[in-house]
Amino acid sequence: MAPEVFRIGLVQMSCTPNPDENLERAIAQVRQAADRGAQVICLPELFRTQYFCQREDAELFGLAEPVPGPTTERLSEVARQEKVAVIASVFEKRAAGVYHNTATVIDADGSLLGIYRKMHIPDDPLYYEKFYFAPGDLGYRAFDTSFGRIGALVCWDQWYPEGARITALQGAHAIFYPTAIGWHPVEKQEYGAAQHDAWRTIQRAHAIANGVYVAVVNRVGHEHGNVNGKSAPGEGLEFWGSSFLCDPFGAVVAEAGAEHEEILIGEVDVRKLEEVRRNWPFLRDRRIDSYGSITQRFID
Repeated sequence: MAPEVFRIGLVQMSCTPNPDENLERAIAQVRQAADRGAQVICLPELFRTQYFCQREDAELFGLAEPVPGPTTERLSEVARQEKVAVIASVFEKRAAGVYHNTATVIDADGSLLGIYRKMHIPDDPLYYEKFYFAPGDLGYRAFDTSFGRIGALVCWDQWYPEGARITALQGAHAIFYPTAIGWHPVEKQEYGAAQHDAWRTIQRAHAIANGVYVAVVNRVGHEHGNVNGKSAPGEGLEFWGSSFLCDPFGAVVAEAGAEHEEILIGEVDVRKLEEVRRNWPFLRDRRIDSYGSITQRFID
């Protein structure tokens, strides 16, 4: 039986141009998080490399790997040794020419509980993900770890209430969002504060609307997508860190800084879901008979 309280660790890290170095650095930080009492540990989106989607380059498909594969095998070993669950984002090679942005969930015995393939794929300046990733086809999923039932979505998914809702309806106690989000430097002065506030607000809203914990882990640092000795042109992206955990009331209970690597530790109290949902019974009062039109692109 899963405990009523479990501790999570969010590994806010910077990424070098060397994938193997990034994996080893991530492993070291997973071990540090475990030493500090974390039981479910989440790494940022696509942590093995700098954020390569800043440019379209067919050579970069060579970074992809199968699942199970080298990254999940190494992390499975660490999870088993440290007796922790790990959420790790990988560039998945599903088949020749078919690739996904995938969150893997590894339990404390080293077993691969399952995967979630990113559903919402952006295509914005310096976020050219549609070139690399096919949309997910597994739907939204929740996984029973040794410590609690969790959901794992990925970055751009965090702007969509539907994904959070469906994950919560599967009984997730906490929803994790491994993320790679930052500012275009030329926009930061004018729009940066508003962009960051919107990002924080929408995810706190998911927690409130669904009565769940929401855990967000971002990378940090200024990157030009330097992989295989090539970088994207322009000024790059300034990732804003600011990883955080909020409770089912939407209160931010732990938050990292904006400029440095950090291991954020927080607590998920499953009993609080019951307490909050009794007083704010949003799931009880849903009018499920009235939502059929949500599956339409637009109601003309």
